[in-house]
Amino acid sequence: MGKTLFDKIWEAHVVRSIPDGPDVLYIDRHLIHEVTSPQAFSALKSKNMKVFRPERTFATCDHNTPTHDQDKPIADPSSAKAVSALAENTSENGIRYFPLGDPGNGIVHVMGPEQGIVLCGQTIVCGDSHTATHGAFGNIAFGIGTSEVEMVFATQCLMQNKPMQARITVDGTLADDVTPKDVILYIISRLGTGGCTGCFVEYAGEVFRNMSMEGRMTVCNMSIEMGAKGGMVAPDTKTFEYIRGRRFAPSAEDFDALVQKSMFLRTDDDAVFDKEFHFDASDIRPMITYGTNPGMGMAVSDPIPSQAVGCDAGSFAKALEYMDLRSGDMLLGHKVDYVFLGSCTNGRIEDFRAFANAVKGRRKASDVVVWLVPGSKQVEMLIEEEGLGDILREAGFEIRQPGCSACLAMNDDKIPEGRYCVSTSNRNFEGRQGYGARTMLAGPLVAAEAALTGRVSLPQR
Repeated sequence: MGKTLFDKIWEAHVVRSIPDGPDVLYIDRHLIHEVTSPQAFSALKSKNMKVFRPERTFATCDHNTPTHDQDKPIADPSSAKAVSALAENTSENGIRYFPLGDPGNGIVHVMGPEQGIVLCGQTIVCGDSHTATHGAFGNIAFGIGTSEVEMVFATQCLMQNKPMQARITVDGTLADDVTPKDVILYIISRLGTGGCTGCFVEYAGEVFRNMSMEGRMTVCNMSIEMGAKGGMVAPDTKTFEYIRGRRFAPSAEDFDALVQKSMFLRTDDDAVFDKEFHFDASDIRPMITYGTNPGMGMAVSDPIPSQAVGCDAGSFAKALEYMDLRSGDMLLGHKVDYVFLGSCTNGRIEDFRAFANAVKGRRKASDVVVWLVPGSKQVEMLIEEEGLGDILREAGFEIRQPGCSACLAMNDDKIPEGRYCVSTSNRNFEGRQGYGARTMLAGPLVAAEAALTGRVSLPQR
């Protein structure tokens, strides 16, 4: 029987297999930030230990950093303390750190690929659930807990049970107004938040082959929202061209060797998955969520359904009560108070290009608060270099500074209680964007129309 892409990478990284137990897995890249690393560093220090292979670890601050006045001291004491601790811990252990204001700073899952830190055929971990993003490059990438962060610090290895595997194939051609975010929201709405629980997902088919690297990152990013351990796409020429020439990418002969090695990273024709799903691209339309988990999604032009896949009647009713919505209602035309473009899901330059193109020559609605938050300093720089900043400002928008921002409201970017936000982030849980906030997840084109009209609207073709 053939092997999957996942099998090949996993087997190449097994240091030792424990009989009737987990595998000891070598970790190629360890990404850290200011929220989940302090306790791990403290535990290491209490044992009089230092990071075993610091050159394999890269650090940035992103989660609770402000998205304005980043050249000034952080006002919030807890945030300032966390960022200060990261600077101190990385310095003590010889870890590469990208502080606020550094050209390499940004959301960990945006700046990692941008800097060429993330390659192909690697194992990548981070104390953050959306580490799955890096699977877009043909990697086994997944989030870990604080105790596991400590384990990687100390040994550059992790003990892991090999997960089940699923393959999701989408063939056909997407409509012009359908973005990668719509694709993954559609898949999650069809499978539910538990549809791939315990699995690593490989995305295959025409749609993903034609998708840009940034689009693939968006899809892999949200794999865990259907219960998956992570998601991945087989590397191809798009992958290699994205990596080529980036700051920490291999150069010359080393890069050619990476390409030659990575060309074999694909699933064998006779490989078998634990689960298989197939979808048709022509069925996917611009999407939006109406409830309090990412599986409660629908086409923007549809009425709110009477049930959601994998959601019991009580939970479904509770979610609609929280959102102050009813089955059969139309979200199309519903009043919007806030719009958020950003996060590790949709804070990349392609997302800002799409948003800017949609609003060019038009004006922001006067009664909507819009936060446009680049995913990194590099995205912030490209916005200005490409003239997108001028387009956005002429349309009445303000561009903030990089950070996780309103995705999880760990800084001042919080949606007020009872307000509706069309958000390009990844989760719409109760209180995720602020106490009592009502989040509707969508892609950058739906977000742009909401920012222009003040209503849930369909993208203009």
